[in-house]
Amino acid sequence: MRDMIGYCGLDCEKCDAYLAALHDDQALRKKTAKLWAELNNAPILPEHINCQGCRVEGMKTVFCDQMCEIRRCALKKGVTTCGDCLDLGECQAVGTVISNNPEALENLKG
Repeated sequence: MRDMIGYCGLDCEKCDAYLAALHDDQALRKKTAKLWAELNNAPILPEHINCQGCRVEGMKTVFCDQMCEIRRCALKKGVTTCGDCLDLGECQAVGTVISNNPEALENLKG
């Protein structure tokens, strides 16, 4: 499995936080921070939008590093991704991701 597939199955290389950091794109940082702050009802600022991928060494967004329950759970269980977790079928958190992005499930199976 590619290192840039997140614990939840999303492709980090397609993530706006990753792309903003990769291209040092301030406009994308602002847009992403605003959206993520609204979606998560959390104080996410443009300077928090720097990420090199959730499963690789390096910078993480404040959301991925401190708020993502999926990442926290995977790290606690010691799984490479949620695809390795015996609870995948019953997990509401990753189930929400998969229902909004069917490609994530394919990535987890891959």
